[in-house]
Amino acid sequence: MHQGQDNDRELDESPSVDGSEELYERLNLKVDKGQEPLRIDKFLVQRIEHASRNKIQKALEAGMVLVNNKQVSPNYKIRPLDEIILYSDKEAPGEEIIPEELPLNIQYEDEDVMIINKPPGIVVHPASGNYSGTLINGVAWYLTQKNSAINEQNLPRFGLVHRIDKNTSGLMVLAKTEKAVRSLAKQFFDHTVHRQYMALVWGDLVEDSGTIVAHVGRHLRFRKLFDAYPDGDHGKEAITHYKVLERFGYVTLIQCVLETGRTHQIRVHMQHIGHPLFNDDTYGGDKIVKGTVFSKYRQFVDNCFAICPRHALHAKTIGFIHPGTGKEMLFESELADDMKEVIAKWRAYTTNNGLRR
Repeated sequence: MHQGQDNDRELDESPSVDGSEELYERLNLKVDKGQEPLRIDKFLVQRIEHASRNKIQKALEAGMVLVNNKQVSPNYKIRPLDEIILYSDKEAPGEEIIPEELPLNIQYEDEDVMIINKPPGIVVHPASGNYSGTLINGVAWYLTQKNSAINEQNLPRFGLVHRIDKNTSGLMVLAKTEKAVRSLAKQFFDHTVHRQYMALVWGDLVEDSGTIVAHVGRHLRFRKLFDAYPDGDHGKEAITHYKVLERFGYVTLIQCVLETGRTHQIRVHMQHIGHPLFNDDTYGGDKIVKGTVFSKYRQFVDNCFAICPRHALHAKTIGFIHPGTGKEMLFESELADDMKEVIAKWRAYTTNNGLRR
């Protein structure tokens, strides 16, 4: 049985400091064979030190507790061999970031900020299951090598003020001073940071440009996923502006500009309008959504999936007001190689088959 460092405070649903809506595994256990039937809220109160029944019930109602990978109510009675996972939206206190020498693609750096071009497949921050090898482990090593006085106390999270998904590539800004942390965090909170993404999505969009307005929040059944709520009855306001860059018949290359910055926003919004990201295994893009029934086409798509084995999303541009100088800063990056290659493959395919327009 593995048990995290839970306490009553961690079961609150308030967002974490950086506004991340990521879930962190706090407790993972398998019920003993001889366990008598018992309400799950009572069972968890007995197992989690300093946790109240009220907080446990709130966690259950919020879908933060799964039994056998399903959401249950507070009056669910546990059974022998049930597998219980409890999540929190807060990182466990005392999870120290261990500096590790890792390669960093630093595109720009001065006394206040650092711009990193993150490759796909790299987790940004340590969490359950990923305690090492993350981007911040590498940043911690890099910064402490330059200044041994830097630590998490005087530079919280080693300057992390925002995140992008593990399988999203592209630009991130990190702060190098407490003043820069405060300035950048406020700019992200106020939605004044300019962020432009490039994405390959399934289907041929009808319009050349458009705006998607739909709240984004946790899926009501599958709490590790997010969903769009166009009526605004759940989640938080989310606005995505998109523009078609190139059409390939069955898929389209688009530019997305975020007016808000919700977790999985582009991925959820594009799924919402019927154009999931290419090879997005979370939101339905990892299968053929548009195209023919011919086996050659299926083989072509499988080859594309192998070239780009992740959702095709790249954080191309980031712009903000410099915390030190007050000047506007804007940075751009090249597409990651896997996206470049898969786009070239689609371009050639559609040209050869007369699908381009």
